Amino acid sequence: MPSGTFAAVIVFALLAGAALAAVWSRAVAAKRAAEQASDATRPIADTLTRIETHIREIEAQRQHMLGGLEQQLGALSRETIALSQALRVPNARGRWGELTLRRVAELAGMSPYCDFDEQVTGGGEGGARQRPDMLVKLPGGRTLAVDAKVPLAAYLDAEAAPDGAAREAALARHAQQVTRHMAALSSREYWAQFQPAPEMVVLFLAGDHFLAAALEREPDLLDRALAKKVLIATPMTLISILKGVSYGWRQEKLARNAEELRRIGAEFYDRLRGFAEVYAESGRHLAKALDAYNRTAGSWDARVLPSLRRMSELGAGGANEAPVIPKVDGAAREPQGVAGLPKLPEA
Repeated sequence: MPSGTFAAVIVFALLAGAALAAVWSRAVAAKRAAEQASDATRPIADTLTRIETHIREIEAQRQHMLGGLEQQLGALSRETIALSQALRVPNARGRWGELTLRRVAELAGMSPYCDFDEQVTGGGEGGARQRPDMLVKLPGGRTLAVDAKVPLAAYLDAEAAPDGAAREAALARHAQQVTRHMAALSSREYWAQFQPAPEMVVLFLAGDHFLAAALEREPDLLDRALAKKVLIATPMTLISILKGVSYGWRQEKLARNAEELRRIGAEFYDRLRGFAEVYAESGRHLAKALDAYNRTAGSWDARVLPSLRRMSELGAGGANEAPVIPKVDGAAREPQGVAGLPKLPEA
């Protein structure tokens, strides 16, 4: 083999070895870099794994909660339907209104001053006439009637309406029913049955939404009701009314207490005046007794004691000498102004 060709083979072999060494070195470096990158990203991968596990747990809990919520909504829907059906029965609706009235009276602290009567009394023209659901006792012996027999069937129809048109028609009927009931309640003139009473009756709606729905269709409903001596009240407004009545009762109680205190004070004054007179009289008697004592002591000294001493000198007395009765100086002090105390005038 020529020397040139051999040299070329040697050079080519060296170059190939260098190239292979370089490739192997880069492969080793890449493997090390990959291992280092894997070590660096391992905490991130572990964190992502934990996050994914936590998200799965949250999703499982959410699904469980949604299942429970769906059950509760279903039960609530069934109860709402049952309540709606119950309120369509006049007796049940009336009982619900009465219970709401009682609760309002309790919240206002007016239960002791409210009478609830569910009976029907006779005496009205054309047969029996209904009594109001609640009678509120006012200060001064007056009575305020409250009626809660408002028809709510149309409003319940509106809540169950399948579309907007049916709902609007039902709400219009609701406003008309409230208006008709207001007029009928005014014609009963409860204030004439329970004299003395203010010329007004309270029409109680057991929810603010009942009144709001009627006012949307009849904006002048409140004005027309007041003109007919009917005050339309919701739970909040009735509580305000009863709170005002409760304040009036407190003021009347304070007035009664003040009158009783005045009477007790006058009685105590008369008794104290009588006691002072007796006390002064006892002082005068004590002064008289003291004067009588001193006169007796003087008579003893002037008349009796000399005779006793003379008898003792003659040997007729005992071994002991006669006692000396001391004189008491001073006088009983008379209370000032007792005789001048005036008597209080009769109430």
